[in-house]
Amino acid sequence: MDIKKLQTAVVDALEDVKAQDIKIYDTTHLTSLFDRVAIASGTSNRQTKALAASVRDKVKAKGGHVVSVEGEDTGEWVLVDLGDMIVHIMQPAIRAYYRLEEIWGDKEVKMGAAKRVASSAAAKKAGEDEKPAKIRRTREQAEAVEASQAIDDEAPKKPARKPRTTSVTSDAKPAPKTTRAPRASTTLSAAKTKAAAGAAGTAVKRKAPAKKAVGTTVKVAMPKSAVASKKAAAAKRPARPKAKA
Repeated sequence: MDIKKLQTAVVDALEDVKAQDIKIYDTTHLTSLFDRVAIASGTSNRQTKALAASVRDKVKAKGGHVVSVEGEDTGEWVLVDLGDMIVHIMQPAIRAYYRLEEIWGDKEVKMGAAKRVASSAAAKKAGEDEKPAKIRRTREQAEAVEASQAIDDEAPKKPARKPRTTSVTSDAKPAPKTTRAPRASTTLSAAKTKAAAGAAGTAVKRKAPAKKAVGTTVKVAMPKSAVASKKAAAAKRPARPKAKA
């Protein structure tokens, strides 16, 4: 792994776990064993162990090589050997006692500048990798547009409908307004209609045939007392004179 990418990965890993007072020194002019030394502080044994684990995992994820990790048992001073770079993670008291900055701190590397260089190089490489993809996408879009235009040209076109035109002539006369008929004529026509209906009803009544009684006539004999009184009355009457011939 490139040394600039390596130091950027280390700084990112230390910042992820809230390391304190991170320093990076260039040691190429002091020794040929490694090119960088990083020093950071952790407030507790747990934090120093977590910082060392974060550096180890981050470097491995970026494709770097981790040689060894020492001091995880106590957590007071954990050393992570990355080959070209050595990372010292120490508690504040241990760091103040050994004062490694006086040994390796002849040439400090500014972390902001290192990050900017690494990020710019990564962005440049990503841009170079993205150019062919952009060109390929542009070509595909152009081919798709041409294909759609060809399909539109081959498809039969329907004739456009003509809009309906309504002709308005100035000679058109407004429709005449209907006037109400006088009330007298309406009353007269109603009376005529009523009289005609009455006449028709009378005619219907006259034409209707009378109903015949349906049944048989039963003759009832006179009682005997009535017959005897009738004979007595006839006997008392004077005899009519007979007419002469």
